[in-house]
Amino acid sequence: MAEITLTFPDGAKKAFEETASVADVAKSISVSLGKKAIAGKLDGALVDLTAPLKHDGAIEIITKNDPAALQVLWNTASLTLGAALKHLYPEMRFGEHAVTEHGFYYDTDNNKKPVSEDDLEAINQEMRKLVEQDGKITRKTVTKAAALAQFKDDQYKTTLLNNLDSDEVVLYHLDDFVDFGEQGVLPDTKVLKVSKLLSVAGAYWQGKSSNNMLQRVYGTAFFSEKEMEADDQRRQEAHDRDHRVIGNKLDLFFVDPKVGAGLPYWMPKGATIRRTIERYIIDKEISHGYQHVYTPVLMNLDAYKTSGHWDHYREDMFPPMDMGDGEQLELRPMNCPSHIQIYKHHIRSYRELPIRIAELGMMHRYEKSGALSGLQRVCEMTLNDGHTFVALDQIQDEFKKILNLMIEVYDDFDIHDYSFRLSYRDPKNTAKYFDDDAMWNRAQKMLKGAMDELGLNYVEAEGEAAFYGPKLDVQTKTALGNEETLSTIQLDFMLPERFDLSYVGNDGEEHRPVMIHRGLVSTMERFVAYLTEMYKGAFPTWLAPVQAVIIPVKNDLHAGYAYQVRDRMIKAGLRVEVDERNEKMGYKIREAQTQKIPYSLVIGDQEIEDATVSVRHYGEEKTVAQDTNMFIDAMVAEVGNYSRTGKSYQNDSTKQLDKKN
Repeated sequence: MAEITLTFPDGAKKAFEETASVADVAKSISVSLGKKAIAGKLDGALVDLTAPLKHDGAIEIITKNDPAALQVLWNTASLTLGAALKHLYPEMRFGEHAVTEHGFYYDTDNNKKPVSEDDLEAINQEMRKLVEQDGKITRKTVTKAAALAQFKDDQYKTTLLNNLDSDEVVLYHLDDFVDFGEQGVLPDTKVLKVSKLLSVAGAYWQGKSSNNMLQRVYGTAFFSEKEMEADDQRRQEAHDRDHRVIGNKLDLFFVDPKVGAGLPYWMPKGATIRRTIERYIIDKEISHGYQHVYTPVLMNLDAYKTSGHWDHYREDMFPPMDMGDGEQLELRPMNCPSHIQIYKHHIRSYRELPIRIAELGMMHRYEKSGALSGLQRVCEMTLNDGHTFVALDQIQDEFKKILNLMIEVYDDFDIHDYSFRLSYRDPKNTAKYFDDDAMWNRAQKMLKGAMDELGLNYVEAEGEAAFYGPKLDVQTKTALGNEETLSTIQLDFMLPERFDLSYVGNDGEEHRPVMIHRGLVSTMERFVAYLTEMYKGAFPTWLAPVQAVIIPVKNDLHAGYAYQVRDRMIKAGLRVEVDERNEKMGYKIREAQTQKIPYSLVIGDQEIEDATVSVRHYGEEKTVAQDTNMFIDAMVAEVGNYSRTGKSYQNDSTKQLDKKN
């Protein structure tokens, strides 16, 4: 019988019969490993425990402690979910199923009775029966033709099969249910003792709004109750920090699919947060030498054909608008061609360089409805965008200045958990990138050299570059631990060439500038979502939509003075409201805490007599009596210093008088 040679993680090699499975390999190492093994990896790809390995390669044995173990568990759980659904709904058809970051899902279609949240417990119970029965999962490799015959009555499975490149399909049988998908499935269900279904959501078939709406059933599973409890806590924290949940509670924004999916409406409070950020960014950029501009959201399609966006980005662009006279206008997906037109409007001299152009530029991108999410994924967005036009010998210095500006902005927003990623093109798949090897090699070398000269730590990632050039991505951790690109700096030798940009050098000749694209804080939509989750809705005073609420003890006696204080604070540039609703004072204070307003100011007889306010800071129980003028001055200073001075009533110049609540 023919043999295969397997290479182990330590470099050791060993020969096995070509019918050997992962289980056989594990047992050959030790009896205990044979018992612990749940799957394997051959050349990095998951392989079932009982699957014949067939060819030479690098082998890894997967146990419960391996990072890939949960994927195997969740693959098995999704198969078990399918079997449970088939028992309860024999007429059901099944779409895609997949493993997510924290569990799994299965798309279902049942015209007679769509799956709802109310059905989850019954489905859970059916899954438990399969687990308690120690349901055996058998695998069988068949031809694609045989698989198509197996699923001939299911339009979704037929479509998925036809999209497969391989002519071999692995079918998994559990009870009377048959499924297929990626390998990495356990041979039985007994390990699924700690699992549960989480929710049901609508999902268009293959993410296209023109297709049928399916019901996506989400679930998760773990090897122990302790892991499940930790995940429950993580999910609760995720819910508490979800910007969509907070945005609804604090009335910041809303999205209504009836009037436009992915098109957020900013309510007054959300608009105040956004406007504060925009004013900050504009002032900050102007102080660093940027010239702010306004450019149209529509542009002739030919500009995007010249830039390459039409060739490389067409699927993410909205359809062109035919103006009837041969002109086609496009909703812009990027601001770069617009800023290029600003540069080209004048003859440029080397004395002007670097030329820094910035804009809060509105853009539109087509997103599949299934990918839209609150403010994080939208169809209309406003990018904090900037483009610098430099000479070759200015690249390094300008790169440093942009990076220092980014760090300055991060400090003001109290963002400190970030890392750097150099994003290159994929050398194995260059078709989707601008075709100029010399340009790519030069740009990537310059970017790497700049980072090395600055002495900054970074990781390198192939395949993450823009189609026109490599970039530095600043990766941040969201409050939920997910990695997100917040800022970018991109070197671009391509667009200046395509748009024939030039400047007159000190030799009187025309020279080609280099273009540096940069975004400090992504889009306003995504940045507000990020900050909402980071702050958990408790925005620092300088960003809070309402910075203080004044609560009169008795409206008829104290509201007049409350409005006098409010007017003084508004005149000082603060955002203040008076709560004179016909409610008890304790209720109003609790309401201010629920709305996460930084300061609650209570005014009664004593405060009027002493010209003070009783101050309670968000999240604290005690109140502090403070001279009104001193409090206003301290609060103005706090806002002016981006809330980095601490609570205004703790200012050294402030007279504090402790009071009981």
